[in-house]
Amino acid sequence: MASSTPPSSASKSPPAPPTSKSHLRIARPTNNISTILPFYTEGLGFTILSSFTAHAGFDGVMLGHPGAPYHLEITTKDGHDAGRAPTQETLLVFYLPDKSEWKEAVSRMEKAGFGAVPSFNPYWDVQGNTFEDPDGWRAVLQNATWNS
Repeated sequence: MASSTPPSSASKSPPAPPTSKSHLRIARPTNNISTILPFYTEGLGFTILSSFTAHAGFDGVMLGHPGAPYHLEITTKDGHDAGRAPTQETLLVFYLPDKSEWKEAVSRMEKAGFGAVPSFNPYWDVQGNTFEDPDGWRAVLQNATWNS
């Protein structure tokens, strides 16, 4: 007699969610775009992809690397105090496994005038350097490969 048990769903991978194919935008406010731009352009080497002014009361700039599946949007709004980063653990982490590329990235930050700061989580200081922009938002240059 043949089994009437349906095939196990454990053997099939679920379809990838739509977000797995999306472009990621990380948006954050600031009180002064021109003050923080050097951190991202001169320090991290981002390109200004586009910008806008007076869009529903907001001015902004899109920063990234052409062709990369992510970008940063920095906005400002007259009359709105954006304040500082919510915590020292609010991070952008860039994994740079090649030691010479990592050293080059760290040197670029230092040449742009941004020295490393002690990380709130000491894990990031073992194989990386943490840098803070003028608004207190932090980026880690991690000399490691990210493994899931």
